[in-house]
Amino acid sequence: LSSTRRLLSHVPKGFKALKKSAPATTYSTSPYGHDLYGGPGGDQKWRATTILTIRKDGEVFVVGDGQVSFGDMRLKPNAKKVRVIDSGRVITGFAGATADCLTLMERLETRLEQRPGQLMRACVEMAKGWRTDKYLRHLSAMLVVVDKDVSLTLTGNGDVVEPHDGVIGIGSGGPYAVAAARALMDTDLSAKEVAVKAMTIAADMCVYTNHEFVIEGFTKEDIEQGSKGEEKK
Repeated sequence: LSSTRRLLSHVPKGFKALKKSAPATTYSTSPYGHDLYGGPGGDQKWRATTILTIRKDGEVFVVGDGQVSFGDMRLKPNAKKVRVIDSGRVITGFAGATADCLTLMERLETRLEQRPGQLMRACVEMAKGWRTDKYLRHLSAMLVVVDKDVSLTLTGNGDVVEPHDGVIGIGSGGPYAVAAARALMDTDLSAKEVAVKAMTIAADMCVYTNHEFVIEGFTKEDIEQGSKGEEKK
């Protein structure tokens, strides 16, 4: 016992202080959501989602898979992670805890009601509240939001990012979908065809992504008429 006390007496005081002040949780900054995004991460992981957005030749489409996974189990094959809000003027796709995602989409709809036709401003205000609000900052989710003019990624870190090439991918299969989509952007395929083909490649590679796609988009005709096109595969 006395020898143990002598050993402990030689431990640097700085080491003890560091050990006491070490944070209990960590926060992930993974751009594709391999850990819970925008909230406490630790060893928790969500692996249930791939959402892809393609904007090309005046059209924009958002595609999401339907698989919900918990660890090594597939809980559901046909979840709808792509939804239309703001009376058909905005399309959203989400990755993360379902309740958190729906809560954030409700907040976004409220912002859109306050800022009609100003998607960028509404998203910036929501991201600010998401990061600073004591309750919202713990919500673990990531959103893709598009209208006829702009495509945006929203995160719990306060980021509102517009892609330079019209391609956004989030979720566990996001990197595969984005890589495939960028390789197809210079082809003669339409925006919808690029989105479906890239998502198919991602689903073939990512075990947490299936082929039950939900597709929402704005075609050229939709944009001219001010309405939304809705399709399912």
